[in-house]
Amino acid sequence: MRSADRLSEAPLPARTRLCSRRPWQAKRSITGSNGPTAVALRDSVNVVAYLIKRLLGLLPTLLIVALLVFAFVHLLPGDPARLAAGVDAGPETVELVRRDLGLDRPLPEQFVRFFGHALQGDFGTSIRSKRPVATEIAERFGPTLWLTLAAMGWSVVLGLVLGIVSAVWRNRWPDRVGMSLAVSGISFPSFALGMVLMQLFSVQLGWLPTVGADSWRHYILPSLTLGAAVAAVMARFTRSSFIDILKEDYVRTARAKGLGEVSVVFKHSLRNALIPVVTMMGLQFGFLLGGSIVVEVVFNWPGMGRLLVDAVEMRDYPVIQALVLLFSLEFILINLVVDLLYAVINPTIRFH
Repeated sequence: MRSADRLSEAPLPARTRLCSRRPWQAKRSITGSNGPTAVALRDSVNVVAYLIKRLLGLLPTLLIVALLVFAFVHLLPGDPARLAAGVDAGPETVELVRRDLGLDRPLPEQFVRFFGHALQGDFGTSIRSKRPVATEIAERFGPTLWLTLAAMGWSVVLGLVLGIVSAVWRNRWPDRVGMSLAVSGISFPSFALGMVLMQLFSVQLGWLPTVGADSWRHYILPSLTLGAAVAAVMARFTRSSFIDILKEDYVRTARAKGLGEVSVVFKHSLRNALIPVVTMMGLQFGFLLGGSIVVEVVFNWPGMGRLLVDAVEMRDYPVIQALVLLFSLEFILINLVVDLLYAVINPTIRFH
């Protein structure tokens, strides 16, 4: 009897104690510090902290870029005051223009003034057009953005398809055809491809317009010219990434279980193979958004690339500095978005 009393007074096992609690107490114990709710909350906090850290790193990066660009534009040959005053202007007029532009001040003072105003969104006035630089860039940003999106749209799809087909049928005729097209797209200069397309589809056949950005038909030739190299790079990167993924053990296991090749490629391989591809996609998008200068000149496209060329020719310091700062900011933000996409593609990735 005493032994039975001692048995009844013995402490319950942990599992019995958990089940004997009220439902809300048990639920709180299960989803404690290591439960799914806590993990999701911790991941959200880490993402926000990561974003804040990356955004705080913008300022020193832009400061270094602004300093380098400022030094570069002031080393360019030519006098912007002379160009703004005109060829026939006298020395007194040129000096008045230089004083009006603030170019008579010491270079350190000019830089501090420029960067301080740039942090407030004021990039000064264009020497060439006498209009605010922000207005000049805003008018040219739209055509460049839409041209970049059009070029990225078809080139990414085509590059992914060519890369996947070449990886699956490696060292066979689909692989050879796809990689031949990729090498041709990388090797052919964009300005030469643009002139060939203009000669064929505009001059001889008369199907498409050559210059301007008035309708969707104006986007076809520039987007083809701009996206050819991107499609080639995407195809090669996709092929290389897929070949590495297809050699993994879990892919062999999936095939050993009898899964079809379509399921193996798109369900088990695609997501893991996309991580390096997304990195290259972000870099290419940044290059197109800020570096479509040659294509815009060939097609006389009213975008930021053409604006940069005109600003360099006229020694338009405020426009040059603002455009290069904008291109740098675009690259930084695109890289940040790419880093965040890693967690979407592969949920096991954690930010610290």
